[in-house]
Amino acid sequence: MTDVDSFACYLVTKEAAGVRGEVTRRPISDLPAGDVLIRVAYSSLNYKDGLSATGNMGVTRKYPHVPGIDAAGTVETCTTADFQPGDEVLVTGHDLGQNTWGGWGGFIRVPADWVLRLPQGWSPRAAMAYGTAGLTAAQCVEALRHGGVTPDRGEVVVTGASGGVGSLAVGILAKLGYRVAAVTGKPAAADLLKRLGATTILSRTDVVDASNKPLLAARFSGAVDTVGGATLATILRSTDRHGVVAACGLVGGVEVSTTVLPFILRGITLAGIDSVECPRAQRERIWSNLAGPWNVPIVAELTTEVKLDEVAGQVERILKGEVTGRVVVRPE
Repeated sequence: MTDVDSFACYLVTKEAAGVRGEVTRRPISDLPAGDVLIRVAYSSLNYKDGLSATGNMGVTRKYPHVPGIDAAGTVETCTTADFQPGDEVLVTGHDLGQNTWGGWGGFIRVPADWVLRLPQGWSPRAAMAYGTAGLTAAQCVEALRHGGVTPDRGEVVVTGASGGVGSLAVGILAKLGYRVAAVTGKPAAADLLKRLGATTILSRTDVVDASNKPLLAARFSGAVDTVGGATLATILRSTDRHGVVAACGLVGGVEVSTTVLPFILRGITLAGIDSVECPRAQRERIWSNLAGPWNVPIVAELTTEVKLDEVAGQVERILKGEVTGRVVVRPE
């Protein structure tokens, strides 16, 4: 057993007066049952965390709650033979930070099958600079490659490119030799996106077509869409024959108005990306790639580190779409 009986955390409570988040200490015994007790070195900030931290019942139903859908650190105790104290590990997805207390605290306790070993030579901070955003971006890249979208096929478009998933997708695709068109609503992010490897910078209006045309001129060989809504509908109509569109976001809306024509006349594939219940074998492969051949060195420069008492301000910023790059959270 650990010799620590309490831990610091960012605790969100729902009261009659509203939702309140504060840094406090809670006993280890408050953590849910689980096989593995992990001392958290770093977590990260994702849009879903922002929703959880502001009382969104679609993400978190049970309060009080500790957000943080990502966590990396060292095993403190394990009731199975899977891990030993001192093992460096990471957890993303599953129910972490949704209805199971998450990484914005000094400890988490989770089932053993949620836990992965940290790739050799990688630090917990480096892993959390990618986090769920990196996992999602890499899943999108895998979907394009699996569907036959190779660098020689033409330009790939990434929407929401200045956000966490989008920026990492731009960097990974560029490293793999793709020409990338990066879409952003933040003109100030253009230089950063070019440093990540984007060859073209587009505004949001460049990829939203309000006409009723079922097909548009073929512009892209594939796409990583983090937005949804009208943007996804336009991208589908603008993708070349046998292209792949990986969809992983909904900040632009959950409704997608389109026809079957992009699918039956151009053979487009719409690949849905689920990072929450991503199969273990795929997770292990992706984390190995992100720590190795898919690693984008500039990600370290795009990462801001905050402490728990700075989290509230970052939550406000991410929900307003003001965060560029990645934010890692150091709980203690």
